Amino acid sequence: MSVPYETAAYEPAESPESPEEHLARLLGRALNSFELPDDTIRRLDCALAHDSSLHSAHHSAGLHRETYRHTWLLADGCALTLWELVHNTALGSEPQHEVYVDEEELRTATARLPLPQDAPDFELPVMVSPAPVRAPRHVYVPDDSADHARRLLRRAENSDRPGADTAALLTTAFAHQITQAFGRPCRAGRIGLGFALYEHAFLLRDGREISLWEVEHTATPDGRHMCEVYPTEAEAREAMERRAAQVS
Repeated sequence: MSVPYETAAYEPAESPESPEEHLARLLGRALNSFELPDDTIRRLDCALAHDSSLHSAHHSAGLHRETYRHTWLLADGCALTLWELVHNTALGSEPQHEVYVDEEELRTATARLPLPQDAPDFELPVMVSPAPVRAPRHVYVPDDSADHARRLLRRAENSDRPGADTAALLTTAFAHQITQAFGRPCRAGRIGLGFALYEHAFLLRDGREISLWEVEHTATPDGRHMCEVYPTEAEAREAMERRAAQVS
């Protein structure tokens, strides 16, 4: 169900903000931002991505109230949410913004608003169930991640490495983590044959996570070190098995 106001003016889709810019804009318009705990602000300094959504709305007799949920993904993998209350306290008055750290504070603030409760014909309640914000699987480090992805793909020697679409997507990466993957070992048919598997996980500006799987091995005719990159762990492990079988 739609609400009788222009949501695009609230969060311009054509002008995506960084987590820092979004937080600064939210705190700049909130009348009570000085009441937020210092620890909350410090934690938001390490935000990697953010998501905002309409939580509820109430319009009645010219008065209105909307609540928004703003969630940030932090570098430690946790999610932190602030609740914004937007309302007018008199007919035709300018909207006021308030921000709270939990829903209980939000409910207390909402209860004191002068919204009439005896005009159901004019009431338009809206409840939106926003998609849950999934915490990232990795502890990302903001770095020159787009360049790291470019160099990784450039040194890959396998012809079936991820192509131009993946490379273009990774130009928006701004944080990454590299971990060595263990598990089912491949067959080593030759003494001294070495294999290693690494996951390069990237966090994109829109909050998505993408992993590239790097196989480093010496399964070459002359024992030369070789790098291959695959889009999935399964493909990388299959390649390890195939390489080992070729030299056994």
